[in-house]
Amino acid sequence: MTHASTMMSSRAALPLLKNGSLSWKPHLAEAAASLSESLRSGGADAFSQLEAAIADEAARRHDSFLAGIDSYRHHRYRRLLTPPPSVWRQGTTSLLDYRLPETAADALPVLVIPSLINRAYILDLSHKRSVLRYMAAKGLAPFLVDWDAPGPEESGFTLTDYIAGRLEAMLDRVVALTGRKPAVVGYCMGGLLALALAQRRPEAVASLVLLATPFDFVVGRESSAAMMRALKGPLGDMIDAVGSVPVDMLQAMFASLDPGLAGRKFTAFARLPIRSARARDFVALEDWANDGVPLAGPVARECLFGWYGDNDPALGRWLIKDRPVFPEEVTVPTLLLIPHRDRIVPPTSALPLAERIPGAKLMMLSGGHVGMLTGPRAKTEVYGPLVRWMQRRCRNTAVAPGVTEAV
Repeated sequence: MTHASTMMSSRAALPLLKNGSLSWKPHLAEAAASLSESLRSGGADAFSQLEAAIADEAARRHDSFLAGIDSYRHHRYRRLLTPPPSVWRQGTTSLLDYRLPETAADALPVLVIPSLINRAYILDLSHKRSVLRYMAAKGLAPFLVDWDAPGPEESGFTLTDYIAGRLEAMLDRVVALTGRKPAVVGYCMGGLLALALAQRRPEAVASLVLLATPFDFVVGRESSAAMMRALKGPLGDMIDAVGSVPVDMLQAMFASLDPGLAGRKFTAFARLPIRSARARDFVALEDWANDGVPLAGPVARECLFGWYGDNDPALGRWLIKDRPVFPEEVTVPTLLLIPHRDRIVPPTSALPLAERIPGAKLMMLSGGHVGMLTGPRAKTEVYGPLVRWMQRRCRNTAVAPGVTEAV
């Protein structure tokens, strides 16, 4: 419906073009002037011909879009990866163990934390696109946090419950299983959870890696922040009534960042050979993108209004168990990987963390928010440098006796 409305809007704007009142983006002004002159000199039928041509082009583009959706829906790809064993579970949250049988006893453990909004398997999408399996193949001992959808136990959770409760318990479990402090890797929203964990538990964390992690939620998006503050009343009432933010609403929020993206990607997919590797990779990623989970009501309030509305993290007002989350208090070695072409977490949002965490190393990437993990250059630009950095910075991570006793 969104795509159809976009195509129809081209025809709806034609009267404005005819009477000369249509405003143009600066880079289109010269072409617009040329078009107007052509229409004036083309005689009485010129405008009718243009209208018919636009109608035909709109229908062609919409048909191509629908063909892409139909091809996607009937594609034979299914994700069939064998899930790794769970070594810890509370409520709907589990800790997945990706260690290989031949993993050395003293291998560096890695605790990987995804976002609460999307499924964790973006970090283990396929045999070819899996940062967890890559780490395991390189001799590390990776563990993945799988939040799953909130159940009855998590419906009233705040971020404090997830971080000071679930995450700290999983950190202790990894230490108990391996006898070593893990490197902690956070992706997107999971990076903020990892940041708070590293600040709270430096004695049990060997290093911190933040992948496309937001921090300043207002810079460059001031109008969006103002709108979120204005929606706090009605949207907050809806969250309280439903108890969560449904998946469809979250999907709509993401789609609003680039309303034309769906049209472009499905139109391009329609042109791919159906049995090609590119088509299979597209379906794998799109299946994940459409497999979202709702967000527990209290967490949604913290994120939508506290983060995106009031910019609490950047202003030092985000609290976990009554303690502000200050990047300046992170004392473990830290690496940030920030994609240049990230629409979900623009570099302007992520870069302040690199400036505020003492001694943090910054790597800028050429990809996008999801492409950094699943794109054709993910292994060379992300997986490889990430593993090598952790191996260099985490050589001596044996747990101190006091930490072992606490565990």
